[in-house]
Amino acid sequence: MLDYPESFRELIKQLRRLPGIGPRSAERIALWMLQSPRARPEEFATTITRAVQHLKNCRLCGFFSEQEICLLCSDPERLGKELCVVEMATDILPLERAGAFQGRYHALGGKLSPLDGIGPEQLRIGELLQRIDAEQPSEIILALGADVEGEATAHYLAEMIAPKGIKLTRLAQGLPAGGGIEHADPITLQRALLNRRTYS
Repeated sequence: MLDYPESFRELIKQLRRLPGIGPRSAERIALWMLQSPRARPEEFATTITRAVQHLKNCRLCGFFSEQEICLLCSDPERLGKELCVVEMATDILPLERAGAFQGRYHALGGKLSPLDGIGPEQLRIGELLQRIDAEQPSEIILALGADVEGEATAHYLAEMIAPKGIKLTRLAQGLPAGGGIEHADPITLQRALLNRRTYS
């Protein structure tokens, strides 16, 4: 039975590993990459290689950076201001783009989920507590999802942070229940930040 050459089948196989890409989409993308004069697959491959070689997570907040410490964490104007705790590094950019927050961030790398084997040791909670002691932020904002795991993580963090005597708040409602920050529009994020309440 006739099929594509092995190298083409391998390209399709690798493209199928991307999120949301099924077999037909992978085949169409592979064909476009190899046949379209605008595709420039060598540039595509070079860009991926360069990104893998140069991008890392910021040592402090966990966001993407080409240096050990990202631009936000190295900004002296943000030191001592609010510290916004998020689940994933990808949650930082939507909050920053909303333009309502001028402090620093800390990505936990996930949320507590005992059923999935994710406990406090698998998250960047120890690093968060060290940052709080070192930076002495004026406030800690818990910007976690409104799902069960996000709530459990917020409660756990509140118990850990409360003895430090730092003001602790949670994003105001406005984010959809069961949803995360990455799906919220800028207006919703602005309202959530501006109308945050003290955590209790």
